[in-house]
Amino acid sequence: MEWQRGHTIGHGSSATVYTATCHGVVFAVKSSELSQSEPLQKEQKILSSLSSPYVVTYKGCDITMENNKPFFNLFMEYMPFGTLAHTSRNHGDRPEEPAIACYTRQIVQGLEYLHSRGLVHCDIKGSNILIGEGGAKIGDFGCAKRVADEAAAISGTPMFMAPEVARGEDQGCASDIWSLGCTLIEMATGGAPWPNVADPFSVLYHISYSSEVPPIPSFLSHEARDFLGKCLRRNPQERWTASELLKHPFLGELCFNKEVLGSNSSSSPTSVLEQGFWSCVEESESFGNLVHNTSSFEISACGRVRMLALCSGVPCWARHGDDDDENWITTRENPTEN
Repeated sequence: MEWQRGHTIGHGSSATVYTATCHGVVFAVKSSELSQSEPLQKEQKILSSLSSPYVVTYKGCDITMENNKPFFNLFMEYMPFGTLAHTSRNHGDRPEEPAIACYTRQIVQGLEYLHSRGLVHCDIKGSNILIGEGGAKIGDFGCAKRVADEAAAISGTPMFMAPEVARGEDQGCASDIWSLGCTLIEMATGGAPWPNVADPFSVLYHISYSSEVPPIPSFLSHEARDFLGKCLRRNPQERWTASELLKHPFLGELCFNKEVLGSNSSSSPTSVLEQGFWSCVEESESFGNLVHNTSSFEISACGRVRMLALCSGVPCWARHGDDDDENWITTRENPTEN
């Protein structure tokens, strides 16, 4: 497959994420020098085994020679509206509760799928949830592991870790549910789930040995607060499973209204190029088998529009409201009343 590398949209500890194009279609490629690509190959092995509308789609992989160095490349679906963390923090107003419920339901459906296949994501948080036209999908499987793999190292982001994970005891499906609760709080408040704890060491100690749970926002509905209460139980055996949470009243009929999701997304081509689109790569030490399996990319109208965005020169990373907003290209505008 012939493809062209585009702009850099994210950096991790051992991999870099770029936009890429093939026959006019935009996708994402995560690349690492072959000599340092064991974590990325492990992620490729896991992602290539998954097929769910609530998990970012695997597109293939290959090895290329660039600047006389071999690179391992992992191709993935390109989600046009950025991350859930970006949606929550940078849109000014908090997402409305119906939108929060919609996104939460899709994340839970993704977790139910992963857990049914014996997988733990190990790093559920807003920056690892990607937003597309159909809503939310789980991405970044750099920390993921098999439930049965007891030798796998503890991994993830301290602010979102469950108590048993912070203590280094266990990291199972119930740990993902705790992280889900933290992600819902992040979505609702636009801030960290533990707002009064600053550094990672203090966070880990507080989560491990206090009797507290993250503060549940009082402005949420009774159903939402009750849902969080089912996720944020310090004893992992008392937390609800993903399958049980899907039956909770908070994830009711309102979650199927696509207009709710549409009102919380922007379809401007500039939005797909923002620096915060992909989160940092956070990995464990496991090694995955190298699999070559590139799939074909169909030419689509959306792909051609996104390619135009990629060909517009060096993007301006300023957010709306900065002093240099004039550098943005207007792609749609509400009609002016006469």
